[in-house]
Amino acid sequence: MSEKRLMKGNEAFAIAAIRNGCRFYFGYPITPQNEIPEYMSRELNKAGGQFLQAESELAAVNMAFGAACAGGKVLLSSSSPGIALMQEGMSYMCSVQVPIVILNVMRGGPGVGTIQPGQADYNQVTRGGGNGDYHIIVYAPSSIQEAVDMIGKAYEVAEEYRNPVIIAVDGMIGQMMEPVVLPEDKGGMSEDEIDAAKPWALTGHKDRRDRNVIKSLHLKQDELEDLINEYWPKYERAERELADYEAINVEGADVVFVAYGSSARVTVEAMELLKEQGINAGLIRPKTLWPFPEKAFDLISDDVKKVISVELSQGQMIYDVRLAMKGRHEVDLINRVGGMLLSPAEIAERTIKMMGGAE
Repeated sequence: MSEKRLMKGNEAFAIAAIRNGCRFYFGYPITPQNEIPEYMSRELNKAGGQFLQAESELAAVNMAFGAACAGGKVLLSSSSPGIALMQEGMSYMCSVQVPIVILNVMRGGPGVGTIQPGQADYNQVTRGGGNGDYHIIVYAPSSIQEAVDMIGKAYEVAEEYRNPVIIAVDGMIGQMMEPVVLPEDKGGMSEDEIDAAKPWALTGHKDRRDRNVIKSLHLKQDELEDLINEYWPKYERAERELADYEAINVEGADVVFVAYGSSARVTVEAMELLKEQGINAGLIRPKTLWPFPEKAFDLISDDVKKVISVELSQGQMIYDVRLAMKGRHEVDLINRVGGMLLSPAEIAERTIKMMGGAE
């Protein structure tokens, strides 16, 4: 049954995965997501699962690839530079269409960077660092509760679309504590249930079916083109069906912010400060980073004075915001980088300056 607990984000993510049927975990220690492998090392075997700390991020992603090919319900987790090392494996998983859920608890970069929160992985998770034509579905929660709920949704979507799904949370959400209602335990899948639900999986034919083959190499270009054209419609369907967002006070607003994750939480508080100054502010909060919720921007009035992207990066989501605006308004940026965080007062002050207010 469901229950309510006060939990650190990373531990809540881990238990949510287990209760949604995850039975295989692979990862490698990296701050600020270390509580995930720590929790899995203690608890996953109690649920009948297998925990494995790999010798590197490259090993972890390929172990996860193998378990997913065998029909296992897998969680893979890391943080920004670790996710960068896993990009080739993610391209493989997309090419052979295996479901997996990946947690990226983002930190500041580039390179090794810092252990402090960041959002500069936006391009990495939405465009991908692997080769070829593929997409990864990306969810972006702004609270621990929303992350827990999205993990359940992510497993459903990964299975339905036979595709990797990333939960992109900044380190702030992974490290903070909040009350959270945990889901009921769905239990794991038996071998017979995997055979029935995933006829493509490498579970052994047992003289009951033809042998399955999963491969990413296609030397005949017409075969590869046919494969890509065969799976590509699912991405077009995802763009129609999965794009999700929250809109707060957008219609008729003087200024509309666009923010996700912890930046969205801070922006909501900044909106209250601006209201005290007589400025009516709204917010579009993408819940999915890919597909990006372009239709949300149809809510913005032609009379709006400013559209501002709020990010913990040098401006990455801003390009999607500009595309979604279709040239109707310029888009400005309020940001911090290097692991620095924005405060409500800073957002409000910089907004007033952008609108021609006090210096």
